[in-house]
Amino acid sequence: MDSPFIFWPCFLGLVFLIIGLVYSRKEFSAATGLDKLIALSYVFVAAPLAVFAGEHLAGPRILMQLVPPWMPARLFWAYFVGVALLAAALSLSVKKCIRWSAPLLAAMFFLFVLMMDIPATIANPHNRQFWTLALRETSFGGGALALTGFMMQQDNRRHAKTVISIARFCIGIPLIFYGVEHFLFPAFAPGVPLPKLTPHWVPIPYFWAYLVGAVLVVSGIAILLNKRSRIAAACVGLVMTLLTLFLYTPLLAMATKASLITELNYVADTLFFGGTVLFLAMALPADNRKKSASHLQ
Repeated sequence: MDSPFIFWPCFLGLVFLIIGLVYSRKEFSAATGLDKLIALSYVFVAAPLAVFAGEHLAGPRILMQLVPPWMPARLFWAYFVGVALLAAALSLSVKKCIRWSAPLLAAMFFLFVLMMDIPATIANPHNRQFWTLALRETSFGGGALALTGFMMQQDNRRHAKTVISIARFCIGIPLIFYGVEHFLFPAFAPGVPLPKLTPHWVPIPYFWAYLVGAVLVVSGIAILLNKRSRIAAACVGLVMTLLTLFLYTPLLAMATKASLITELNYVADTLFFGGTVLFLAMALPADNRKKSASHLQ
């Protein structure tokens, strides 16, 4: 695999991780308990977006294969998406222009679902991976939608509530689906259920699969019913953060050059999924939350 295709995703992901941590330090210091994790939601989304942007910009001829064949100028769209992802990563990491970047990011992921994931799932209805990917992109769009609703709360609380309710369904349904998959296929690595087996060095692997599956199912139901939904979303964010730190990051550290991008994508996907659900947690009401979106104009 070409060196630029390896270097730029790694470099951009690290740079935006550092930038995001710097810009989130005040909110993190002021928060307590799980609110500290919620304060890092911007970082958890921005850094993976930068990784994906690096892949698009460094390997556009590879990524253009994902563009539907009926679309003209497929190479252009590979570059365009890369630039859009990088712009969204910058906006979220420095917390500027989020009123624009959040809804545009949501629209982009929902377009991915409509234009690529749903047709692929319809063509391969018995392949669980296509369902997993379609629901993953739906949840990513739902997280950006939750952030959009959070930003709207100062101006129009009723519309904000509607947007956040839609986001709950976009995230709650994938959580339940993924949780059930953990029970049906416990040999696969926990988190977003993709085609990676749990490595042999993980002790009692089935236990972790069932535990993560139970958390996802219970949290997904709580989010759909809007009962203790904020704590449920925060718990999912915590689980995904722990999986990123203690499962996927070690796998990335042990990766060979040939598998580096694959392992990096597992880290980015899991962290992104955690950040997505934490966006929902941030948008949901809590009596003790002392947050305001007014400074994120």
